[in-house]
Amino acid sequence: MAPIKKSSTNQLNKQEAIAECPVSFTLTKIGGRWKPIIIFNLLDGAKRYGELKRAIPTITEKMLIQHLKELEADKLIQRIAKPVIPPHVEYSLTEAGIALSPVMRSMVEWAAKYNV
Repeated sequence: MAPIKKSSTNQLNKQEAIAECPVSFTLTKIGGRWKPIIIFNLLDGAKRYGELKRAIPTITEKMLIQHLKELEADKLIQRIAKPVIPPHVEYSLTEAGIALSPVMRSMVEWAAKYNV
């Protein structure tokens, strides 16, 4: 895959839209197929990798790992590695991730009302 040309008109327009529109900014952080599902599953509390994988059986390991890393980089989730054998890693929402709870719950209500 070719690297993204940061100075292209498309990339500049995308950056401007993200900077100017709060909805676009939010969608860059939580949008896509898997991120909302991961966040929604973490609303109930911390989960281990295997618990997340079982909760979202259709996601591939590659995509789950990639999205967990992206959500961690965006400071929406935190990864806590416990020094035990075998290694024990838990994922939980940060303060910013927890603040998404009303948004996620509103999305659930909207889907229940308008899912045709």
